[in-house]
Amino acid sequence: MRVDFEVPDDLAQQFGAEPGAINRAAAEALALEGVRTGKLTVYQARLLLGIRTRYEMDGFLKARGVSLPETLEEVIADSEAAISFLK
Repeated sequence: MRVDFEVPDDLAQQFGAEPGAINRAAAEALALEGVRTGKLTVYQARLLLGIRTRYEMDGFLKARGVSLPETLEEVIADSEAAISFLK
């Protein structure tokens, strides 16, 4: 799904001058809010952001002040997904 919205140029520039910076910031905000509220699993947020490993995702979340207790099932699912990237 594609989502479009207007952001004034002066505000968009605060997210960086490189093309796509505002899009990345919006995707990160969506992923973080999704994980915080439980609307997205950590794995789903990883897919949204294109983060390949659980380790990288944990660092991403920790750097932004998000740490969540996880069930054993979630850890297993993420491990299986990571293994599938290696095949």
